[in-house]
Amino acid sequence: MKIVLKVLQLMLALFFIYAGVQHVLKPLFYEPYVPNFMPYKTVIIYGSGLLEIALGILVLIPKYTKIGATGIIVLLLVFLPVHIADVFSDAPAIGNHKAAIIRLPVQFLFIAWAYLIRRSAVKWRRSMR
Repeated sequence: MKIVLKVLQLMLALFFIYAGVQHVLKPLFYEPYVPNFMPYKTVIIYGSGLLEIALGILVLIPKYTKIGATGIIVLLLVFLPVHIADVFSDAPAIGNHKAAIIRLPVQFLFIAWAYLIRRSAVKWRRSMR
């Protein structure tokens, strides 16, 4: 079971590092996802991308896995209202209503995944004492 958790940890980290790099390389793609009432959309996109990269790296470092996974959970919870609003939008940023509806439970799966890694990190740290 420990190997499965390590693989899941690696996958979570790589996913967030990749997503963060995409934010930095293709900021225009992410612009529709930032609500119109928010200023400095490009800064928000670059900032969230750099944060995703940093959190992904933290998940890879055993001493900081718990912090990285907790940060991912918080970040996903911050993004959650945008995804919920997208479901009810006339023109969802993700492209269509079906995709917006599918993405919402996927967001919760990512939160659960990060929580699993966070919980595992706590257990591993306690067992090393």
